[in-house]
Parts: sequence; C-alpha cells; structure tokens
Amino acid sequence: MTHCQTFEMADLGVKNTNLQSSLPEYCQKRVLILGCGNILFGDDGFGPAVVDYLQKNYKIPDDVGVVDVGTSAREILFTIALCDLRPEKIIIIDAIDAQRLPGKVFEIDLPDIPESKINDFSLHQSPTSNLLKELQELCKVKVNIFVAQVENIPEEVSPGLSKSLIDSIPKACKMIMKSIEE
Repeated sequence: MTHCQTFEMADLGVKNTNLQSSLPEYCQKRVLILGCGNILFGDDGFGPAVVDYLQKNYKIPDDVGVVDVGTSAREILFTIALCDLRPEKIIIIDAIDAQRLPGKVFEIDLPDIPESKINDFSLHQSPTSNLLKELQELCKVKVNIFVAQVENIPEEVSPGLSKSLIDSIPKACKMIMKSIEE
C-alpha cells in the first residue's frame, strides 16, 4: 500500500464529515513552499532565510503556503502524502554542497539530490527524498527543488549565512516566484 492510497473515513474512526476544515492549512494550498535547513549551522540555514525574505518582501498569493520547516520536512511531507487534499506543487528550497561556486542558486531533480551532506538534518535524509519521490510519482504532486551551493557549513553550532548565500537570497526568491506562476 502506498501513502497516497485513500481510506474510507469509517475505517479510521472519523465521524467529522467536514474533514477539509480539520486538515492542516498547508494541505489546502495549491502551491507549498518549504524552506529546509538548520539555522544553527551556517549556510545550512539558507532555506529558512529565503522563506523569511519571501514573506517580508513579496505578496504571496492566497493559494500559496510558505513554511519554514527547519529540519522537519519529513513530518509535513508524510502528512501531505496521507491526505486526500494536497498541493498541486511543492517547492523545496535548501542548501547543498554540489562542488559549485558558493552562492550559485540552481534547480535540481529528485534523482540528483546528493547522497550525503555535511551536518545534514533536513532534505536529504531518508525518508524525505523517498517521500518527495512518492509524492511526485504516485500522488502526482509536482516537485521543484531549488538549492544554493554552500560556502560553509561548520561542524559546530555557528549561526549565520555566508555573504555569498545572503547575496543569493533575492535570486532564489525570483526563481520561486516564477515557479509559482507556472
């Protein structure tokens, strides 16, 4: 059985016929933007920083949800996979080490998510990438993943983005807003 299979409400012991009102708001959005990363480990906090910038500097359409998921993307993705009502598109924003110029913002496909990432607590751990794959392939949710090349992810707690990633936030936001319109 896949996560995207539906259950009869009676099978779950649910008597509330207005299930939509009990679903998390992010399940009810057409597009969901998830900022992933740990703000305590340098450039790994890029996703949350982008979400913060989006919320402060852009008019987000009512049918778009923007969430700083920190290191908890799995829980939200799992909930979405189990819901009958889910976003048409999920946009992930994160930071990775892909051996590119620091601050470079680009889109990657699910199969291209690196196997490992220094101090990774967010997007790349299983089952997160597996959930994204299942949402895309079985649940027919479009998944866009925008990432920035890290300059520094410290081994010890050290909050704050490098200048190259701070400078990349507006570009990432423009890419996300363009993706929302598609």
